Amino acid sequence: MDNPPEQRMPQPPEHIPLLAVVGPTATGKTGLAIRLALRLQGEIVSADSRQLYQGMDIGTAKPTPEERALVPHHLLDSIAPDMPYTLTQYQADAQAAIAAIAARGHLPLLVGGTGLYIRAVVDNLAIPEVPPDWEMRRELEAQAAREGAEALHARLAALDPTSAARIDPANVRRVIRALEVCLATGQPFSALQGARPSPYHVLMLGLTCERARLYECADRRVDAMLAAGLVEEVRALAARGYGWQLPAMTSLGYGEIGAYLRGETSLEEAAKRLKFNTHSYIRRQYSWFRPDTRIHWLECDVPGLEEKALALIHAWLAEK
Repeated sequence: MDNPPEQRMPQPPEHIPLLAVVGPTATGKTGLAIRLALRLQGEIVSADSRQLYQGMDIGTAKPTPEERALVPHHLLDSIAPDMPYTLTQYQADAQAAIAAIAARGHLPLLVGGTGLYIRAVVDNLAIPEVPPDWEMRRELEAQAAREGAEALHARLAALDPTSAARIDPANVRRVIRALEVCLATGQPFSALQGARPSPYHVLMLGLTCERARLYECADRRVDAMLAAGLVEEVRALAARGYGWQLPAMTSLGYGEIGAYLRGETSLEEAAKRLKFNTHSYIRRQYSWFRPDTRIHWLECDVPGLEEKALALIHAWLAEK
């Protein structure tokens, strides 16, 4: 904490300044956000859909206790891995955290790579108020198990091509939710997700890197996770009774290591699969973020990153 805060945030009653640090995994969002928060008297709100889960630290690249001691973090360790948590809940929790940070005279930083979480907050997204239909979900899950995830995704594409283009066919949970809304309302899921007036004055910084270098960084991070005890972390979660079928336990890192612990593959193959799937996830993240022209992209592996970010931030704050 050598650098003193450079600027205290004025807090108008509306249009709260909100700095979003976004981009694909392994670009160093956490590190940059912490450095910026220290310089700007900020607090960090997580926009990572898996860092919400308690006990899932290594595989989600959650900020370390040392990092969390430097800067206040919000929406980490919020729920147990077997608890349902909707986009509506996240939006409400994140907006409440941002309002509380602003009330303290601090700068809120929304940090993460879950594109839908980012958009739900930044654009004050209107989220369809369709309650879960558990019977329909079981039927759709059975169809996916029987015919494959691609068949379920094709069904969504017929009803809502826009949502189908946005949702990875392998993300069965999101495909099912989109289908659920389409079937319940008779309208495309995408048509019910429009933006509303936002209470925020937003600056979006995106971290990026040449693709081959980014894949190398991601592969090194997988190796570091394994060295740090990822296998033991997944084994401990299973021992606590969290089933392999839970969305948390099938997510990136946990699903691949779970297959190894169940004896379905070797650790070497699980690691290879995790690296391959991480590359795929990075491509999906780029597909989500690239069309958003509001994002100021910064190369994450060049000298002067922090100062370049601060220059953009100070110009943005001057607009207020």
